[in-house]
Amino acid sequence: MPQDNPIAIEFRDVTFIQNGRALVSNLNFTIGRGEVLVLLGRSGSGKTTTMKLINRLFVPSHGEILFEGIPTTKWDEIKLRRQMGYVIQETGLFPHFTIERNVGLVPALESWKPKQIKARVYELLNLVGLEPEQFAHRYPRELSGGQRQRVGVARALAADPPVLLMDEPFGALDPVTRLEIQQQFRRLQQQLGKTVIFVTHDIQEAFILASRIGLMQAGRMLVLSTPEEFLKSPKPEARAFIKGLPPFAQIYNSGEKNGK
Repeated sequence: MPQDNPIAIEFRDVTFIQNGRALVSNLNFTIGRGEVLVLLGRSGSGKTTTMKLINRLFVPSHGEILFEGIPTTKWDEIKLRRQMGYVIQETGLFPHFTIERNVGLVPALESWKPKQIKARVYELLNLVGLEPEQFAHRYPRELSGGQRQRVGVARALAADPPVLLMDEPFGALDPVTRLEIQQQFRRLQQQLGKTVIFVTHDIQEAFILASRIGLMQAGRMLVLSTPEEFLKSPKPEARAFIKGLPPFAQIYNSGEKNGK
């Protein structure tokens, strides 16, 4: 983790056992505030389990996870999860709610006033590139896959949580739409400075979004490095993923990525 970033999340000797099998083992790492940590790995590598340990969908069998310096087991579960926006591939939108109601759900649960909720919903729809007057009163079924994913991101941001957990959120999109949303999300994260933990098996997506990449294999953190350092890793699993990259210059412009 960059030394000038205060720690947002810390894993201390974390192991999680389910049905007699360790899904993750001996995880020790930190995530800095404002960082985008991409958890990369094949199916079954433990990356989604690691994410679910952060918001207490799973509880460590051994070790502990700290959020803002406090063990997650000492947080009220609801309060903890409202500090963490959650975006998944299927978006999880309620089909019988309008887009406005979907995005404003958490603020409503937090007892925001209706005018505040509407203003926040419209602000966020604009932020993710959806014209509020055109989309607020539609239903999820009336939107394309890419538009629904944008709504999912807006909903996760609605109550202004400091952390976003994103589990392969763009995986079901066509390649062109996926790249557009990846690039838009990167700009959005740089603008808002959120701490993001992003799960993917796509090495190109990792290089587009990550400030650091955590490569997982068999429940362990195999490599944890910047994208530039990742390219130099001698680990066979890292080399296997690197082979999946298209020409490097086409997907990773370090000057643009760092906002230069």
